[in-house]
Amino acid sequence: MSDKKHSASEGTSDPKGNDVEKKDKEPKDDLKTTHHKLGKLKYTATTGRIVLAEEHFEDEKFNGRKPKAEVSITYYTLDDADPKERPVTFAFNGGPGSASIWLHLGVLGPRRVDSGDVGNLTPPPFGLIDNHETLLRDSDLVFIDPMSTGYSRAVEGEKPDPYHGFKGDLESVAEVIRLWTTRNNRWLSPKYLIGESYGGTRAASVGEYLQSRYGMFLNGLMLIAPALDMGTLRFGDNNDLPYSLFLPVYSAIAHYHGLHEGRELEDVVAEARAYAADEFPLVLAKGGRLTPEERATAVAKVASLTGVSEEYVDNANLRLEHAHYYAELLRHRKLVTGRLDSRFTGPADHYVHETMPGDPFLTAIQGPYTAAMMHYLRAELEYENDLVYETLTRNVHPWSYKEFEGQQVTVVDLLGKAMRFNPALQVHVAMGRYDGGVPSEAIEHSLAQLRIPDEARERIEVKEYPAGHMMYVHEESRLRQAADLSAFINATSNR
Repeated sequence: MSDKKHSASEGTSDPKGNDVEKKDKEPKDDLKTTHHKLGKLKYTATTGRIVLAEEHFEDEKFNGRKPKAEVSITYYTLDDADPKERPVTFAFNGGPGSASIWLHLGVLGPRRVDSGDVGNLTPPPFGLIDNHETLLRDSDLVFIDPMSTGYSRAVEGEKPDPYHGFKGDLESVAEVIRLWTTRNNRWLSPKYLIGESYGGTRAASVGEYLQSRYGMFLNGLMLIAPALDMGTLRFGDNNDLPYSLFLPVYSAIAHYHGLHEGRELEDVVAEARAYAADEFPLVLAKGGRLTPEERATAVAKVASLTGVSEEYVDNANLRLEHAHYYAELLRHRKLVTGRLDSRFTGPADHYVHETMPGDPFLTAIQGPYTAAMMHYLRAELEYENDLVYETLTRNVHPWSYKEFEGQQVTVVDLLGKAMRFNPALQVHVAMGRYDGGVPSEAIEHSLAQLRIPDEARERIEVKEYPAGHMMYVHEESRLRQAADLSAFINATSNR
């Protein structure tokens, strides 16, 4: 018999018969912890990646948990706080394809980006400053980067595609929340979700899933410019609803850019809301049955509200699609308006574009936020990773909505279900008056469709700010929003 010893490369096993080499190669949590102070706040920051595993079965027999992904996460906990009394808020942005960088460094975290605002943008290399209005004053914070955003990736040998869709995304984010809550002994803490844009879609669905799958009941949902019903936002396909719901924001944008001279914003928007809620849907429904006089009257009305020419409205058949509108509104000034924040404008390479060639708002903020995050993670949180930190990526597309085949994508029913089955669940909704991606009226329409008892509507608070989709870019709005979020948590934590 040979007395040759087996090396690890040849395969060894532990006393339980497990493959040691295989276990050594399995991904492990990669986290860095640092300690900080902000004024009187002493807190601990932890950042890096945690391993997301799925239960694995072979021949209907449980075969352990198989690593599937490494999820990028940053969390802050207040030192010397009672975890049973201390609220915790799980935060994410949307896209799909967006990391949590925007909420993290824009309004919630203890440090924030110095990006400037319309007319006063901070030039490179930008900056990072203390955020004395941080929500950390009132709640521990957990920022989650969904699959393929931030540093989140599938593990070696696995594909990310199963997470690039409605169901896979919500289940993976919910699992991260369950893991963090369990490992940090926070099941008895007041718990919140905050999501922006598609993150609002995610928050509504994850909130219901946590409740029905894990029995984790939340204190509150904070929905920032939430896309609750895509039918209110997607133009075309014989769907006339968005053309009415976007009319008030078009009027507000036109007013902001000086095309309603001598009028107050509130008056212009009120006129547009009234027309969009009553007469305009009937005009669109009549279509070819409109008399020439009725059509001429409608064309003149829409043109006067939106600031574009009657010829343009007539050629568009009264239906102003948003990407076309943002290219047209200031064409005479050789400018394109932003979509997510239409206060912003920018030049194009030429001015015969049918639709906006890019969003000046995203152009203005991506540099400052990316630079701040790259500095922050390495220099201050001391976490090193050579992967590209994906702030806003197309790598998640095509995004799968197979669960909604043949119907509009909506989470209104899931939000309503969560509120019906959890009578303590409170909802905070934030909207931007100049949000040309998810207008206030689209959000209000979605909330009105919730199938909940009348008394449950008292558990929904709605705030509107004089800015865009990411309203915290506007300093006045940031301060108001920080105060509103703080008040919401303090009023609903039941402690």
